[in-house]
Amino acid sequence: MTSPNPASDRNEPVAKQDHVARLVKQHFSVCEGQLSIGGIRVADIAAQFGTPLYVYDQDLIEARIDRLRQALPESFRLFYSIKANPNATILRTMLARGCGLEVASAGELYQTLQAGCRPENIVFAGPGKTRDELAAALQAGIREIHVESLEEAECLNALALDSNRTATISLRINPVAASGGAMRMGGQATPFGIDEEELETTLDQMLALAGLKIVGIHLFMSTQVLDASVLLEQYQRALQIAQRVAVRLPHPLESIDFGGGLGTPYFPHERELDLEQVAAGLREIANQMRSDPLLSSAQGILEPGRYLVNEAGIYLARVTRVKHSRGKTFGVIDGGMHHHLAASGNLGQTIKRNYPVALVNKMDQPNDQPVDIVGPLCTPLDTLARKVDLPAIEMGDLFAVFQSGAYARTSSPHGFLSHNTPAEVMIANGSATLVRRRGEPQDYLSDQCEPPHASSAGDASGQ
Repeated sequence: MTSPNPASDRNEPVAKQDHVARLVKQHFSVCEGQLSIGGIRVADIAAQFGTPLYVYDQDLIEARIDRLRQALPESFRLFYSIKANPNATILRTMLARGCGLEVASAGELYQTLQAGCRPENIVFAGPGKTRDELAAALQAGIREIHVESLEEAECLNALALDSNRTATISLRINPVAASGGAMRMGGQATPFGIDEEELETTLDQMLALAGLKIVGIHLFMSTQVLDASVLLEQYQRALQIAQRVAVRLPHPLESIDFGGGLGTPYFPHERELDLEQVAAGLREIANQMRSDPLLSSAQGILEPGRYLVNEAGIYLARVTRVKHSRGKTFGVIDGGMHHHLAASGNLGQTIKRNYPVALVNKMDQPNDQPVDIVGPLCTPLDTLARKVDLPAIEMGDLFAVFQSGAYARTSSPHGFLSHNTPAEVMIANGSATLVRRRGEPQDYLSDQCEPPHASSAGDASGQ
């Protein structure tokens, strides 16, 4: 879960609306001023399911998967990183398109299995796996557990020996250097992976653990990378490290997980990732793997998340109030940062750039009125757009945040102020289907337990 924004100590004013126009031209349509997604008017979706809600276009997701798969050599495979968006319908879409799934918790493991994923198509990463999580992954018989420390390996080894099993693992490596991306996951002091300079020593110690079989390596150096040359440089580094591991193994290396990091542009100054350049670089890497006896039997893995689902989703909320205060206009909506923390700029960003946004019922009107879009929470942090130029805003307008298919609902603080959680709708084959119900007030008590000594007398404040 990462921010698309680079670090800075200041806010930046608002994104240009020509970025919205590009997104609409690529992925949506407009008729008589009304935005449509998947051929259905967004206003009709809001009328049917209410607001706030997330809307996803399955056709866009499938097209994105297919395009990336076509860019991969035959010896490579996609594993969708479900932290980007773990909705079960999206997981089943990934599986139907031949993707494996990458998880990072027992909860994600459970969701993948419930979605119908076979254990051999699951890999499990994360720096803080508990004993119970390791036991669950071992019991399920998943393809690989990505081990990030010697201590984790020793814990897993004990579990494997106690259950008379062999744990299949890959080593996550923290390389000496990494570059590019919105957030570094390696190349520095980090909780992720085994430091490259300790690789051989740690590997030899792990090889002595009888309950483990080391089959591969895993690197994930940075996220939200839009420069193909940076990605390919990282992948080449992974190849070099794989050779160092393979030469010490008593059996052929089976997998090289190059990580994810493929980005999507959020802001006007950002360019799309050059997938053709990525494809050419991956073909060269595949050729290098085939020609190296140490790596010729290994499968390459990419684990994208954001790249596959982000542009296929929008967050939709309705304007409930228009407030004027000391020369500024505020559009108050029925959703906010509790549903879409990233769009508020509070998911690690220090430059609070606006996501691409629009009033989807006024797409044919000029964007010439500056407004702040704020949510219902009792905090000034609950702002989804700052000084953004939109058509004259009115109560009842529908406000949309684009680029909301990834790290949006799943990374937001739904419990803050106990508002209802947003519904999720999938557009497929020309129809809209509810794929997650809206939350209800009683949901906030469903997992609470009353201690036996608690008073049942009710409110005594007036006594």
